[in-house]
Amino acid sequence: MDKRHTGISKFLSYVLRHRPDEIGIVLDGHGWVEIDRLLVAARAHGQPISRNELDFVVEHNSKKRFAVSDDGLRIRASQGHSTDVDLAFRPSEPPELLYHGTARVHLESIREHGLVKGKRHQVHLSDDEASARIVGQRHGSPVVLVVRAGEMARAGFTFFRSENGVWLTDAVPYRYVDEPD
Repeated sequence: MDKRHTGISKFLSYVLRHRPDEIGIVLDGHGWVEIDRLLVAARAHGQPISRNELDFVVEHNSKKRFAVSDDGLRIRASQGHSTDVDLAFRPSEPPELLYHGTARVHLESIREHGLVKGKRHQVHLSDDEASARIVGQRHGSPVVLVVRAGEMARAGFTFFRSENGVWLTDAVPYRYVDEPD
């Protein structure tokens, strides 16, 4: 994606995950908003986006951050909300190992508290190290933690998988986390 499309993606992430009120839209209980309403509100707040641009961003976003309803009339963020929405994910059996990318500066807190959701609804995990490393790089010197998700599931922890393949769980106690050597 070019700079324009990346800017649209960041804007959509912000309003659809965190601050729909900033442009005067309201998400329904499952995080959806009518696309036409979103585009009108974005334009009214200095962010003109065409339907073609929105469709391009949805289709070409490498992380598949957005989902469009089957009828093509609504859009939502795939996960990562700090707003009160129920994405209606069903529990899924995770692979034995999942990965979490973070910055080295956060390790001490993780050792003390485990992986916590913070302002988001759930902890985000990846099924591949490369994706986790990219996430970690956004926050500083990256480190990829290995989460023994299969062991957690057998101990009664619930996992979900979002539409874009991100694994979600409420928390990861540190005893299930392995640090790289």
